[in-house]
Amino acid sequence: MVKSKWYIHPVIAVGIAINVWIMGVAVAWSGPDPAKLWRLLGEDGIVEWMQFLCFVVTSGLLAFAAVDRWHRNPRVTLDFLALVGLALLVFAAAGEEVSWFQRVLHIDSPEFFLQNNKQAETNLHNLAIGKTGSIHKTILLKLIAIAGLTHNIILPLLAKTRPGIRAWVEKMGLYLPPLSASVIYIALVAVSHAVIDHPRKGELGEMFGAVHYLSTVFAAYFGGIGYGKPPVFDNDSDRCRASWMMAMGLVFLLLNAWLLAAGVGATGE
Repeated sequence: MVKSKWYIHPVIAVGIAINVWIMGVAVAWSGPDPAKLWRLLGEDGIVEWMQFLCFVVTSGLLAFAAVDRWHRNPRVTLDFLALVGLALLVFAAAGEEVSWFQRVLHIDSPEFFLQNNKQAETNLHNLAIGKTGSIHKTILLKLIAIAGLTHNIILPLLAKTRPGIRAWVEKMGLYLPPLSASVIYIALVAVSHAVIDHPRKGELGEMFGAVHYLSTVFAAYFGGIGYGKPPVFDNDSDRCRASWMMAMGLVFLLLNAWLLAAGVGATGE
């Protein structure tokens, strides 16, 4: 497997294909029938379930990479702690995305969340700030935008002429995604905001990010794509087999998201 060419890596290529396909579905369903787009973007819709599934798998991959790092060097190092911390953070994001299965299990919200959550759900990211804002819209979206542009565009661009930046990022347990793949991801987010007219069109950008990070996390930590430290899989044969299996797994996640949305039922909220 050629490590310098991301576009021949099946996981990244399939991840991009899935994002482009969902963008096409959103455009195709932006017609006179609003129910179609609500099915895609509404609560418990296809896009939201795809985000959840990608976050869960990404969390598992990060935890696996942390365990592998520990086996290679059984010490509490900065990169080990970073991987563990990211695994927990992404797992929390997965739970928040579906309100910890509250709607699926038909669990009533405690009084605190009924009074302080913008959607009266048991999650933190929709807690109200002021009369119209929420943690998600007022704080998290801005932080995600800044972090996303820095990690996907600014740092990879700087690393092209300053290799020390990539080494510094990897020393902290992180990685830099391939710049070309990142440009496609950012472009899809921009296009979705420009051409989709829907109150929940921001869910598209969030799903694009979830798929993008799932594919690039696997490519970096497991396949060694654009990554200077030893990947989880030591030889090209294992990396190739695992990459194709993961690529098929991405398609399977999309199928599961579609089935979950059909079973739970997307809502127009």
